[in-house]
Amino acid sequence: MTNLPTDILMQLVRARYTCLVQLRDLGHRQMELIGEENVTGLLDVLSVKQKPLSDIQRIEKALNPYREQDPEQRQWQSPDDRAACARLVEQCESLLKDIVVQEKRCEEIMVQKRDATAIRLQQLRSAGQAQGAYAAPAYAGISQIDLSSER
Repeated sequence: MTNLPTDILMQLVRARYTCLVQLRDLGHRQMELIGEENVTGLLDVLSVKQKPLSDIQRIEKALNPYREQDPEQRQWQSPDDRAACARLVEQCESLLKDIVVQEKRCEEIMVQKRDATAIRLQQLRSAGQAQGAYAAPAYAGISQIDLSSER
C-alpha cells in the first residue's frame, strides 16, 4: 500500500475534526460557566481553547493546497476512503456552524450580563449620591452664625 497525497488529506481532515470536537465541547463548558457567572473558570476555559484554535489555523494552512485541486482528480486508496473523508468533511462543516452559533450565543449572554451589571452599578451610584445628599448638612456652604450673646 503506497502513501498517496489523499492519505495526508485524510489525516488533516481527521485532525481538523478532532480540534472542532474539542472546541465544541469547550464551548459547552464556556456556556455553563457564563451561566454560573464563574469568571475564573471561564478564563481557564478560554485559555485552554487557545491550543485547538492554534491547531485549527495550522491545519487550515496545511489544507490550502488541497483546496486548489480538482477533487475528481485525486487518487484514493479506495472509494470507501474517499467516501469516509467526504463524510468527515461534512461533519466538520456542521461542527463549525454549531461552534459559530455557540460563540455568538456566548457573546450575546456576556453582553446582556455586562449591560445588567452596568445598570446595577448605575443604580448603586445613584443610591449612593442620594444617600450622600441626605447625609450632608442642611445648610452646607453657609457660614454658621454665632448666636451667643455677650453682654
